[in-house]
Amino acid sequence: MRSWFKFVSALLLVALTGGSVDAFTMQRGRSAGLAAAACTPLTMAAGTGGTITTDGDYKVHTFTASGTFTAAASGCVQYLVVAGAGGGGFYGGGGGAGGYRTNGAYDYAVVAQGYTVTVGAGGAGGAVVDARGANGSNSVFDTITSTAGGGGGAWSDAARDGLTGGSGGGGARKSGFDPGVGGTGTAGQGSAGGNAAEAGANFPGGGGGGASAVGANATGSQAGVGGAGTASSISGSSVTYAGGGGGGAYQANAGAGGAGGGGAGSASDTAATNGTANTGGGGGGGGYVATGGAGGNGGSGVVIVRYKFQ
Repeated sequence: MRSWFKFVSALLLVALTGGSVDAFTMQRGRSAGLAAAACTPLTMAAGTGGTITTDGDYKVHTFTASGTFTAAASGCVQYLVVAGAGGGGFYGGGGGAGGYRTNGAYDYAVVAQGYTVTVGAGGAGGAVVDARGANGSNSVFDTITSTAGGGGGAWSDAARDGLTGGSGGGGARKSGFDPGVGGTGTAGQGSAGGNAAEAGANFPGGGGGGASAVGANATGSQAGVGGAGTASSISGSSVTYAGGGGGGAYQANAGAGGAGGGGAGSASDTAATNGTANTGGGGGGGGYVATGGAGGNGGSGVVIVRYKFQ
């Protein structure tokens, strides 16, 4: 009797789903077109692309430049996609970190084919008076796109606000004008940049946003520190990515860069620091230096793919 009941139940299920049980599975919208429930097998043959390392039973493909990840067979992967960060502004705010995206589990289905990988470049720091830092460039793995970090605002009325991005750039302030505000971040990828100070002769800029924390607002004497990034062990060891750049200041008290490759801001004849390459760390904001107040360049991004191979 139980067997007959199971048989009838199965027929009813097929009828209700239009003849396909797969109608109950959620499509992931990826180029492979596989359903989430079809993310099998959990063990894959070793593929190609990027710098390949082994971590126990896992293969790790690290892309520090654009290329192609080629899966040798169908299976499931974990990914980390960090975009290029924004540059720091001239006499200004810190650059925002590149957008940070990861699935944190082996649930992204691939088949035996090549997948495009784009590693975003960091944006240039503002190099002349009134110049914001430039936004970085997006990083991409298949259908997963991380948004470029926003550039920091500059010592200018028209360009004092930080730019929007994966994480937003910090604001800047010029004498006689209202302080600039930090750019907004992208939901699920990063945080907003900090605001410039309301007052103070040091004209400190706000810190750039990071993957896990907003850039700090500047005070009357202290530039904002960059927002902290997020740690990942996808490579086999814990590495922090996507920290915001510190804000620059006129003479003293520049902001430190956020953990995760964020560059320090500039002050007192110390040049702004670039964001660290392949971390998506924001460039430091420029401050008063004899050779000019250029901001630091944003750090380039990175793409990492990991899967079980034995």
